Amino acid sequence: MSRINTNVSSLIAQRVLTNNNNNLGLSLERLSTGLRINRGKDDPAGLIASENLRAEKSAIGAAIKNAERADQVVNIAEGGLTEISGLLNELQGLITASANTAGLSSEEKEANQLKIDSILQTIDRVASATSFQGSKLLNGNYGYAATDVSGAVSSFKINGAKLNQGDTRNVEVLVTQSAQRAGLFLSTATNAIDLGAGSTFVIEITGTKGSREFSFASGTALSTIADTVNSFKDVLGVSATDSGTGLRIDSVEFGEDEFVSVKISDDGSIAGANVGIYQYAATDTNTANTTILSTFTAAANKVTDIGQDLGATINGIVATTNGTIARINTDFLDVEVDLSSTAGTGANAQTLGAIDAFTITGGGASFQLAAQVDIAGKVSLGIDNVAVRNIGQAEIEGEVKFLSDLSSGKGLDVVDGDLTGAQKVVEKAIREVSQLRGRLGAFQQNTIGATVRSLNIGLENTTAAESIIRDADFAFETADLTRNQILSASAQQILGLANSQPQAALQLLG
Repeated sequence: MSRINTNVSSLIAQRVLTNNNNNLGLSLERLSTGLRINRGKDDPAGLIASENLRAEKSAIGAAIKNAERADQVVNIAEGGLTEISGLLNELQGLITASANTAGLSSEEKEANQLKIDSILQTIDRVASATSFQGSKLLNGNYGYAATDVSGAVSSFKINGAKLNQGDTRNVEVLVTQSAQRAGLFLSTATNAIDLGAGSTFVIEITGTKGSREFSFASGTALSTIADTVNSFKDVLGVSATDSGTGLRIDSVEFGEDEFVSVKISDDGSIAGANVGIYQYAATDTNTANTTILSTFTAAANKVTDIGQDLGATINGIVATTNGTIARINTDFLDVEVDLSSTAGTGANAQTLGAIDAFTITGGGASFQLAAQVDIAGKVSLGIDNVAVRNIGQAEIEGEVKFLSDLSSGKGLDVVDGDLTGAQKVVEKAIREVSQLRGRLGAFQQNTIGATVRSLNIGLENTTAAESIIRDADFAFETADLTRNQILSASAQQILGLANSQPQAALQLLG
């Protein structure tokens, strides 16, 4: 059949050629851009998925940079703390040297005090000068703010607390087990020991710091015995109290690490009803148990009592305790609370029940270390003020002292102050700064280090997923290009034949 007006074969060839040219153009576009999806029509679902993955890649990349920036911030803080640690160690040496009173002139002591004053001023200067882009790091700028502090709380530390903007968090302590000192009661029946003729009462008392043996003659008052033992309180870690009919021997501190041991080397044939060694009632540490623990004669083998740590929960989390101190360390809250109360009586740590400790109102250094911006993706770190007026807090003779009390004219200076108390304050300051450095180091090593490694893996996997969806497969596309080139050339040839086919109808005209 021959037609001239309508060349159907040519129309088919044109359509096929157009399709082949479109496919050829698509192959060329994919090979030139390297992408399988260049516009929505290429793969609508794939485009949506790949754009979501691209957004995740961008967020993960930013989180990695945030973590690296956080590491640099902590590095700068660590540099300042390292210098302060060195200065505190130098302070320790100056105090020990100044205690050698017989070998030092007053001028040398005054010279040592000048050095101490200079060190204290330098610590303050380092604390105020250490900064990152103008933000002070060691002056309390990144410490937490707290209000409504309960009178039952003698001191507290907020190491970390995640808060949304404008939020506050109440810290509630529930005391479930009372903190106890180690303690023994030595019943003598009267206010003075009554011994056999020519006898002496020989007792060895041991505490966590050391041991001493004492000998007392018949008729020695319990108050005298207590004063004698208390004169060695700093050496023994033990104190003594005259109760009128016996002697109370207690550890100075609270907790399971404390103990009191009594060994009677010679009971001197002590007389009196119910004399011997007693423990204190489990529910009332002011009352001796009515059942004797050991006679003085049997105590030749030593009798020991161990203290008890506080038992507590903080915001419903079982706390790690030591003496009167309770601490929790969770992702959302890291706090430490001391319930020792003023004058170290420990009364608050011995009263079972709930305590509204304080309310955290803000503060801290917050770092966004996850791609998703929410409270779970944040890490909050508290860096307290390390100025001399804020570190080294210790109770000295019933008064709270700080490192600043070592300066000239104050109670802990080395010219005429309490050197034992000064050393205690310096040791406390060294521990506080070392603990802060350790906490910052753990943050760098464990939190930042692990986060960066995890984010890098996430970035790799997200990039791989996005690549599978969106990137062109060059092996496939080059093969497709070759196919489309051949088909396009073939379609052009066929179109030429189709266009020449109507000429055959002219032969019918003769």
